[in-house]
Amino acid sequence: MRTPSAALSILVLLMIAAPAPLPAQQPLPGVEIDAPATVLTGSPFEISLAAPVELEGTSFRVLTASGAELHSGTLVEGENTVENLLVRSRSELPLSVMVGASTRTISPLALPGWLSLIPPVLAIVLALIFREVVISLFAGIWLGGLIVAGFNPIAATMTTLDRFVLGALADDPDRVAIAMFSLLLGGMVGVMTRSGGTAGIVQALEPYSTSPRRGLVMTWLAGIVIFFDDYANTLIVGNTMRPVTDRLRISREKLSYIVDSTAAPMAAIAAISTWVGFEISLIGTALESAAAQTTDEATRASLLAGAQNPFSVFLHSIPFLFYPILTLCFVLMVALTKRDYGPMLHAERRARRGGGVLRPGSTPVADPSANVPEPPEGAACRWYNAVVPIVAVVGTALAGIIYTGLAGQEGSGASVFDVVGAADPFRSLLWASFAGCIVAIGMAAAQRILTVREAIDAWLGGMRAMLLAIVILVLAWGLGGVTEALGTGTYLADLLGGTLPLTLLPVLVFLVAGATSFATGTSWGTMAILFPVVIPLAVAMGAGVGFEAEGNYTVLLGAISSIMAGSIFGDHCSPISDTTVLSSMASSCDHIDHVRTQLPYAVTVAVVGMLVGDIPTAFGLSPWISLAVGLAILYLLLRTVGAPVDEADPVIENDYVTSPASPSTSA
Repeated sequence: MRTPSAALSILVLLMIAAPAPLPAQQPLPGVEIDAPATVLTGSPFEISLAAPVELEGTSFRVLTASGAELHSGTLVEGENTVENLLVRSRSELPLSVMVGASTRTISPLALPGWLSLIPPVLAIVLALIFREVVISLFAGIWLGGLIVAGFNPIAATMTTLDRFVLGALADDPDRVAIAMFSLLLGGMVGVMTRSGGTAGIVQALEPYSTSPRRGLVMTWLAGIVIFFDDYANTLIVGNTMRPVTDRLRISREKLSYIVDSTAAPMAAIAAISTWVGFEISLIGTALESAAAQTTDEATRASLLAGAQNPFSVFLHSIPFLFYPILTLCFVLMVALTKRDYGPMLHAERRARRGGGVLRPGSTPVADPSANVPEPPEGAACRWYNAVVPIVAVVGTALAGIIYTGLAGQEGSGASVFDVVGAADPFRSLLWASFAGCIVAIGMAAAQRILTVREAIDAWLGGMRAMLLAIVILVLAWGLGGVTEALGTGTYLADLLGGTLPLTLLPVLVFLVAGATSFATGTSWGTMAILFPVVIPLAVAMGAGVGFEAEGNYTVLLGAISSIMAGSIFGDHCSPISDTTVLSSMASSCDHIDHVRTQLPYAVTVAVVGMLVGDIPTAFGLSPWISLAVGLAILYLLLRTVGAPVDEADPVIENDYVTSPASPSTSA
């Protein structure tokens, strides 16, 4: 493997050039202050003050070097965390913390804000160049730890391991649930394969999946049907359709593209999904914040009216979600026309012409069926041994969403939207995957296809195959923790400041959301960062007054939808995104191959969406006209730039391609 010497040289230069942080000051009497070793200008940071009981009620202030107040408050016993402190230049340092009549000076190392972009960019560039995802992600996390630790390499290594890698799971139970859901689903697939259920699905679909085109359309339809959650969509569709697409000699890159490009877009635009509650809560809170910041009474009243019914605002914004809607349609176009371009064309031609559904030398993120023996000799391959566990997963997930949603409601009369919005999707998915495992093992044992011991071995084999994917997922979350600690998202959001033409706000928001999601690897995190910034900014610039479906309301809707659409776009392009990793995992595709083949398609749709959607609708064009024009342009691009994968669809015989080492030989 080539050594990324240029990246290492940059790290060494940063360590040499960085001035040593000033020695710690004497502590305040009775107060312990925990301050960062470094701060980045333009990015928020926090300090912590631990106060004894005798100082409870004492006032404190945080001042810049010039005496400007950054924060003031009153101490309580124990830890007092002061968040969102911000310095714009090195001249504002050192800071002074005044507690009563005592003062302590803290002098962190001041660095330019753009350094917050370096860790994620380094990880992404190394991953794309060297195709070593684990090493690249760890390098990005370690560089972030180096910056946080004041360029102390020993402290950086410890910070990397205990704060960012361990903290990626320990600090968020929902992430543990996602990891367990992935492991359990992998185990379920292992049992389905060992019992012959997976092969049974392939045999049952033979009359319907006689060509690659039909196989692609069926995969797309599966992604549309499982609309209620993107994680469930990704893992269920990928694992279910992989045997079918392998048999039809469809590349794993194409499968992972369809899985990835239907999951989040569908969950984002569906009126009932695990995304909706999160989105409308952010919209409502941001509208309330905008109302609090305006001085015009009529404007405040209209904003508060919108905050009381943010679901209505969300519904109005759906036609402006150009990237998700056009992406869903473009995937179907690619499937129906049998045309591709860029790296995807090469991948499809390789698979169709017998070169294997995987690139030779590639490393699939996971393949739960690879570590599982074939079904016992003479055992019948029954399709329902796979379908029933999958139905159990979907049914239990939906029941869990309803159960947890109802538990979060007070009183009666809650609408279905309120129930779904208050649901806990992570616990629901965990229950669902466990139920699927129990059903799969129980069915295999009840039919005496497998003994309980054989079923458990197959279950463990399926989970073992998920190990690399879980490692990548945890490292991606760890890098997200780095970007949060360095304030990467806030730094990018700050680029929206200044004087901007109101009509260009939606497209600029889309670009910033895309860049933020790409750099941080999280669409939800990007939305959480940008909604509180963009909606008050749009209102301050004149958008949304009156909350009527005309005038500047369309600009506000465009800005709201651009946050959601741009977040999904950046997520699709980023190799450090958890949903991108999950798509590679579920499709058993090399992760970087998935990113490289999907990227041109995502960029194509994004550019068309901006040119015919975000920009003209801000000037008053109907979003429905923009969508129609966008679809026409995408079709023409596919017909002119794209090339046929093959001249005619071959009739597929009863063959089954699982790896490059065993390619299909049918014409």
